[in-house]
Amino acid sequence: MNNDLLKTTRLAFIGCGVMAESIVAGLLRRKLVSAEQICASHPRAIRREELKNKYGIEIFEHNSDAVDSLPENNSIIALCVKPQRISGVLHEIKQSVKPQQMIISIIAGARIETISEALNNNFVVRTMPNTPSQIGAGMTAWTCAEQVSAEQKSQVKMLLTALGKELYVENEHQIDMATALSATGPTYIFMMMEAMTDAGVHLGFSREVSKELVQQTMLGSTLFAIESHKHPAELRNMVTSPGGTSAEAIYQMEKGSLRTVLSKAIYSAYKRAVDLGKK
Repeated sequence: MNNDLLKTTRLAFIGCGVMAESIVAGLLRRKLVSAEQICASHPRAIRREELKNKYGIEIFEHNSDAVDSLPENNSIIALCVKPQRISGVLHEIKQSVKPQQMIISIIAGARIETISEALNNNFVVRTMPNTPSQIGAGMTAWTCAEQVSAEQKSQVKMLLTALGKELYVENEHQIDMATALSATGPTYIFMMMEAMTDAGVHLGFSREVSKELVQQTMLGSTLFAIESHKHPAELRNMVTSPGGTSAEAIYQMEKGSLRTVLSKAIYSAYKRAVDLGKK
């Protein structure tokens, strides 16, 4: 990938919470842009001062001022506010957005059509990152309006690598699916991690020892699965001896309908993502 794709691009982050800060930090850490190319907006003075001191970027109190600071060409507006604030924010920046500027949204449920119509802009990209993006180990699914050019798509891919891995999907239906699977996915992992740690404490380990055993087991298992290129069922069979501890544990998990509960949870998350888009 061409590392110069963003070298002259100006970026404005509308809302600069945890995920927006993760993108800023990743872009600067990987030297994909300089601090002078980035500006952001945040309503709280303390937060603005914190971001300015930490990253050397320009911070505005008002969203429209951040957008107004961008040139008409070769600039990107990143929408990073909470879903419940999107209507007000779109109204606030509508007069400042230029038709040729690219809009990248990380807002859950915010549909491309909604943003495009509100801002009178056809170059809208919808993304769905997840929590591990905060340490550059995330998974971000994204798609875009058909008017987005090949060069702009390359810029999006470059920008999202600041969060970890990125994956282009064909339509917004698949963004809703990714919301349930990869974006909400850490929730399932953390709950499993918590349950296993508690079980270790029940067995007699200290919480710190149990936590370390569980975390490294999860990390190692994931890395092994990635490098082996084997199906999860095949990997599970590799460690399941007849009449052994794994066989007994699997019997109890199947008896408790673990697969069914997890599948239902993911489908419910998907339906919720679809509903957010309708609202």
